Formats: sequence, structure tokens, C-alpha cells
Amino acid sequence: MTVSVTLFVLAVISISFILLGIGVFTTPVVLEAVRKHANQRRLWAVTWSDVRIPVPYRPFPKDLRPGVTGQVERTTLMLRDPATWRDLQWLLIDMTVGAVVAFLGAALMIYPVEGLVLAAGLWRVFRDDPYWYGFVPVDSQATAFAALALGIVLFHVGLWASRPLLRLHFSLARTVLAPTRDEELAQRVERLTETRHEAVDTAAAELRRIERDLHDGAQARLVAMGMNLGTIEALIEKDPAQAKKLLAMARESSAEALTELRDLSGASTRRSSPSVVSATRSRRWRCGCRSPPR
Repeated sequence: MTVSVTLFVLAVISISFILLGIGVFTTPVVLEAVRKHANQRRLWAVTWSDVRIPVPYRPFPKDLRPGVTGQVERTTLMLRDPATWRDLQWLLIDMTVGAVVAFLGAALMIYPVEGLVLAAGLWRVFRDDPYWYGFVPVDSQATAFAALALGIVLFHVGLWASRPLLRLHFSLARTVLAPTRDEELAQRVERLTETRHEAVDTAAAELRRIERDLHDGAQARLVAMGMNLGTIEALIEKDPAQAKKLLAMARESSAEALTELRDLSGASTRRSSPSVVSATRSRRWRCGCRSPPR
């Protein structure tokens, strides 16, 4: 609770100082601390109560500029991210309602210790003026044992209620921190767009590679073979022996060109089969666009 209060106050002050220029430098630092605090709570939620809270923060662009301009861009991007404002709402709820829920679970486990101490003899301090332990007025050893019995009951209630209260605490955090369905859909569309751009870039690079390999290899051999065939036509009657040599060279060139075409086709097929298809399916599955790959 103390951390949430501190971060909330710092965030409000830092955002307020943006107009003065100071907040441009402090806001990203404070909001990063808020995100780390929220991510730590997400980790506790899934570890202790199996409550999964998505991490909806928008990634920063890779070409973010350095210096003051970059700080302004970073601050603007963080303030435009809806997850930032959900984090601040969560801080406000965590230090109020969330703190009450957490304190209730802790109190049910700690309060019975007081009943044990009273039964051990501390009740004598309150002999003249009864001390109320819950609804039990403790002014004798008998009432001290009654307080102990009540403490044992409360302890067992605390053991029983601690897990539901903890889950309630994290479920409350998920209600605020988790993105809405519209935001999830927008993120999926954005990821799908990025995946599509990657696929288009990969396909374009592959086409350029094929074009380059054809130009440098098979195409050059086919051109040379065509020139040899033209020479053979001119020499077939005048110099049959030379024409025969050129014909053999043309045959070798055609075989080499065919081999290069097969190698090129095989390499292209390997690049676009199982691994690439599986990766594409996995990306689409993570985006929620289709069922997971089998």
C-alpha cells in the first residue's frame, strides 16, 4: 500500500509538471516504476492465486530519437497508452479498497496472537478495567481462556478465508489492469498488421534473391547456351568437329542451368515450408486470429 501511495503521488505531481518542462524528464521514469510495480503484482497474482492479468502496454517504436526530442516522444506515447491510465486507477484502488481486503486477511491471522497472550497472563494488567477482546470482556483467567478460544476460531477462519481474500484482491487488480475487449481487438489487429508487413518484407526479399540468383547463374548460362547454339548453326557444315565441341558445351551448360534451377527451387521451398508456416501460425495464434497450430 505504501508503494502504491508513493507512486500515485509522484505520478500525479510529475504529470502536473509537464507544462513546466520538468515533467517531460520525470514522467517516463515514474511511469516506468509504476509499470514495474504493476507487473510485480501481475506476477504475484499468477503465482499465488493463478489469476492471470495481461500486460497490455504498447511497445515503443525502434526509431525513437534520443535527447530531449526522444523524451518528449516517450512521454507522449506513454500518456497516450490507455494502460498508463489504468495503472493510475489501479494505484488509487490498491491503496484503498485493495488495502482493506489485504488488511482483513492479515488481521484474521494476527489477531488470534493477542488472545494467546491474554490467556498467558496479560489479562492481569486489565483486572480492574476489563479488556475487550472481540466481544469477550477479559478480566479473569476464565475469560482469558474464552478469548483464547475465540482467537483459535478466528485463526481457523483466517486460514479458510485467506486464499479467497487473496484471490479477491488480485481479481480486483485484474478488473482495473486488464485491457477491455475493444483494446484487445485493437492490439490483435496491430500485431496482425505487423506480422503481415513482416511476411510481405520476407516475400519481397525472397523474390529479390531469386531474381539475383537467376540473373547471376541460370540466366547467364542459358544466354551462353543460346549463343553457342547460334555458333553451332554456322559451323555445323563448315567445321563439324568444332560444332560438336560447342554442342557438348551447350549440353553441359543446360545441365548446369537445370541443376541451379532445381537448387534454387529447393532452397525457396525450404524457406517457405514447415518452419515458416509454423512460425506464421504461431504468430497468428498469439494474436488470437485462429486456433493454435497442431
